Amino acid sequence: MLDTANYTPRLRELFESTIKAAMKEEFGYTNDMMIPRLDKIVLNIGCGAEAVRDSKKAKSAQEDLSAIAGQKAVITKAKKSIAGFRVREEMPLGAKVTLRGARMYEFLDRLVTIAMPRVRDFRGVNGKSFDGRGNYATGLKEHIVFPEIEFDKVDEVWGMDIVICTTAKTDAEAKALLKHFNMPFNS
Repeated sequence: MLDTANYTPRLRELFESTIKAAMKEEFGYTNDMMIPRLDKIVLNIGCGAEAVRDSKKAKSAQEDLSAIAGQKAVITKAKKSIAGFRVREEMPLGAKVTLRGARMYEFLDRLVTIAMPRVRDFRGVNGKSFDGRGNYATGLKEHIVFPEIEFDKVDEVWGMDIVICTTAKTDAEAKALLKHFNMPFNS
């Protein structure tokens, strides 16, 4: 586990030393508190039909997501029953975890420097996947690109949603912030 008491992640130091000044100059902020920063990163694995057939799949997804995130993931459950999909209320369907602080910066570092380059035929992430309020969402087709996952022990390959929440007011500010963190945008 990550000892956050005596440790500052590499990207946090980069933000404090370089990115803050660059953002302040680029957008003309008058106050340091106006400079956008990372708020949280939310990771989600949805098991879908596999979880309906086998309830142990959600537990497997939770274990994999916990290994990737470095903190315990929670199992997500169905809010409503849907007969057409054979889903009952409270049935486990996936796992999610919210990262903040040092773990958030460590995950972003591993995502950009290790996981994304390991994706097959990777040409960058979509630069238009912002929500209008400075938050960015992307996904991976295979969670096995993370080095924490032992390929031999994986029973199922999951897709994974990644939502990066920032304090930016506009998409342009958020995109500039993520570019400073070396997010590989293709547009």
